[in-house]
Amino acid sequence: MQMGVLSELEPKSVFHYFEEITKIPHGSGNVERISDYLADFARRRGLFYVQDQWKNVIIVKEATPGYEKEPPVILQGHMDMVAVKKPDCDIDMKTEGLRVAVRGDEIRAEGTSLGGDDGIAVAYMLALLDSDSVRHPKLEMVITVDEEVGMDGARAIDLSLLTGSRMINLDSEDEGIFLTSCAGGARADCRLRLAVEEKKGMLVEMTLGGLQGGHSGGEIHRERGNSNCLMGRLLCNLTGKMPVRLCGLEGGLADNAIPRETKAEVLVETEDLELFREIAGGTAAELREELSEKDPGVCLQVKEKGLRQTACITPEDTGRAAAFLWALPNGVQAMSADMPGLVETSLNLGILKLNGIGSGRESADLQAGFSVRSSVESAKRALMEKLRAVTQLAGGETVFSGDYPGWKYRKDSPLREKMIAVYEKRYGHKPRVEAIHAGLECGILGSKIRDLDCVSMGPQMHQIHTTEETLSVSSARRVWEYLVELLETKDGL
Repeated sequence: MQMGVLSELEPKSVFHYFEEITKIPHGSGNVERISDYLADFARRRGLFYVQDQWKNVIIVKEATPGYEKEPPVILQGHMDMVAVKKPDCDIDMKTEGLRVAVRGDEIRAEGTSLGGDDGIAVAYMLALLDSDSVRHPKLEMVITVDEEVGMDGARAIDLSLLTGSRMINLDSEDEGIFLTSCAGGARADCRLRLAVEEKKGMLVEMTLGGLQGGHSGGEIHRERGNSNCLMGRLLCNLTGKMPVRLCGLEGGLADNAIPRETKAEVLVETEDLELFREIAGGTAAELREELSEKDPGVCLQVKEKGLRQTACITPEDTGRAAAFLWALPNGVQAMSADMPGLVETSLNLGILKLNGIGSGRESADLQAGFSVRSSVESAKRALMEKLRAVTQLAGGETVFSGDYPGWKYRKDSPLREKMIAVYEKRYGHKPRVEAIHAGLECGILGSKIRDLDCVSMGPQMHQIHTTEETLSVSSARRVWEYLVELLETKDGL
């Protein structure tokens, strides 16, 4: 193994493969190279593998001597990551790898997300496949593509060749918590057609940022600021008092990530500049006060870029777009009645973009992309229809995609009971067994594997899907050691 930044960390094989993964660009929709790497890994070791047309990969390793009669185990994770970076980061995440660093017990990436979700799962699987010392039953590794943008790989993959019905999903980021059910979800794209005109005025750039962001499944209950929604509020405050023309709008990078920063360009008539500054400053002060505890870093930067003659959205349609954005539902919609503290239904306005504006064009499109989640299917459908209704009232249309089922709790689970027993024996206390609001692939895969018995687990990570994402070194080691002991423990304990 070549020396790397993580080469001194234990277990060496796990961190070697994790670092190898970070060297390969593997954002959602850009998975060909990482998929080929996995296929080549299996081929060079003489392992049976399948790489399908969507680039999903299945790798099989037969049982070690003495474990042939043990039930096969499926290990599952996804190869794609949410690829986000800081505005001043010079890495091209479509073509370049990450710059990983170790700070104390944490691994992070400089200027970008780390991809611990779900790169550490893939690293665990590769380390097991490469090991000649770990004893285990037959292992069937399922590594899917594009989980982060709608679980497309899980939908498409053919699992008919698998022989196991026990699956350990390695897509969790809280050590000591076993997940046994999750919410279902869908992607919603709301679009408004807006009229364009040519006009002269002061071009002003507004950047609303400084927010924490986070995973819309794991962090939505914290009520952190959503920069897209807050920009809608600012625009609504402005358009209610003066003619403002929208020239550009962009915020967020993924529907399932709470957006941290949104930029808008507007054209303001010179006689309205003082009023504009007053409203913008007043709104910024309100947001700082309201979010002082939940998201204290919120800030608004305003830059006057000079008088311009430019294509822009008419004041009437700018007002319509602002009202639409401010009226859209966002955040927690209902809490679970069965499990105290668990979010039942939510949605996140993760992507905002004004497309097609330009000189000579008569119209442009405003796109608002949502992640919708609920553990109650009827509530999910009702929220999707609510989005459709609000968009329709604003004169737009809504398209839904990536609809996936929830993962239902299984009362009789030999895998869960075994995992709990091994955990308690190792650590002297039981793990927490919980449900999660975030989406996992278990529901989709469960529809393809008869009588699937599944549990999700993983090492400790923080701020996934953000540039502050970290992976705990010690936790990754403990979870690896637990996973090895679990695989080496025969049924009957």
